[in-house]
Amino acid sequence: MALNVNTSVTDVFYRYKMPRLLAKVEGKGNGIKTVVVNMTEVAKALCRPPSYPCKYFGCELGAQTLMDGKNDRYIVNGAHDASKLQDMLDGFIRKFVLCPGCDNPETVLQVREKKGVIGQSCKACGYQGMLDMRHKLTTFILKNPPDADPTQSGKSLTKRAAKKGKKGKSNGDEKGSDHSEDGDEQLEGWSTDAPAAKPELDDWSVDVSEEAVQRRQAELTDGVKGLTINDDLEKAEKERLEIFYRYMLQRRDAGKLSGQEKSLLAEAERLDVKDKAPLVLSELLFNDTIVSQIGQHRVLLLRFTHDNKRAQKYLVGGLEQVINLYKDQLMPKVPHILKKLYDLDILDEEVLLEWGKKPSKKYVSKEVSEEIHAKAEKFINWLREAEEESDSDTEEDDDVEITYDDRAREIKEEKKAPPPAASTAAPQAEEHDDIDIDDI
Repeated sequence: MALNVNTSVTDVFYRYKMPRLLAKVEGKGNGIKTVVVNMTEVAKALCRPPSYPCKYFGCELGAQTLMDGKNDRYIVNGAHDASKLQDMLDGFIRKFVLCPGCDNPETVLQVREKKGVIGQSCKACGYQGMLDMRHKLTTFILKNPPDADPTQSGKSLTKRAAKKGKKGKSNGDEKGSDHSEDGDEQLEGWSTDAPAAKPELDDWSVDVSEEAVQRRQAELTDGVKGLTINDDLEKAEKERLEIFYRYMLQRRDAGKLSGQEKSLLAEAERLDVKDKAPLVLSELLFNDTIVSQIGQHRVLLLRFTHDNKRAQKYLVGGLEQVINLYKDQLMPKVPHILKKLYDLDILDEEVLLEWGKKPSKKYVSKEVSEEIHAKAEKFINWLREAEEESDSDTEEDDDVEITYDDRAREIKEEKKAPPPAASTAAPQAEEHDDIDIDDI
């Protein structure tokens, strides 16, 4: 459905139309992003480069943007509704497309890079003026003029190389250059004569080999890693777990686990495998000396399992696999392993009790799972008894609180008070003794 470019105009026969903006949310977790599917068609209807409205969205939302004009792909980080972006597009149209004089979208932008201003002229009414330079998008427009190569949109296109080439020109050549009537330099793309030659661009080629990409990612901070857009989230969960496994294996072999817990968690969140990461941790961190290794890696395990019951369940599944791998050494130590995890607050009581209800063949064979549950039965029973005792203590505490309630205390005092007849007789007798005149 086509929309009026100027949304304040309700006339259905309004000649300036544009397609409704279409957006698609992709990815999960920190890598979630919104792809504007028809940004090129919308920008063409507005007579603006598609990078302008995309960058405008990023400025308004405070989000990073990715603009690939060559592949016609325009992305805004985060999950955003198409209706929300459509409302923001109206703001862009009012500020950078509509003429202040006649409200028609027939304006052209004239970038004066030397002066740091952007001119605006209207083909419909002849209006000429300057854009308000207070918006952040104007900085982007100065670096990416409308006549720039669309395949390079999103990059800062400087003209330093072109300026260096002009230094060698003769004075006669300089006199032949195009100039406007007010003496300002005529901008490329806006000349009434032959189009000016494109400036020579700096070499923007980047080493995209796997080693170079890993080296650049290692230099990023944890916060920036979460904002970068990559293709890993497009892969299946099994492949992402394999990537995390290789990452953890490399860190473990290099002895870079201790003190790096936050960056390891950030990598799991980037790959959106935080819940299942304990399966990988169990395989890489534990062997037949698991009881001592739990305390050694407590901080790392807490990063993944604290207040995360799904991650704790996957950790128990990973432990079953380790116990099965070192069955002779670890099967007698099952209660000690679970007690250690419970004492160090890595596994919650609720998760352990739920796991102890019945064996499962999800991670190991049913026979092995039944044997592990049989070894853990005493510990699970101890947890149940401790839970029942805590519940009974709570009920007793509730009774004590009722006994010491102010209202209850007043009722008890009234019940314990002696009958009124006996209590009044004694004072009367004493009172008569005090005022008997015959005794005086």
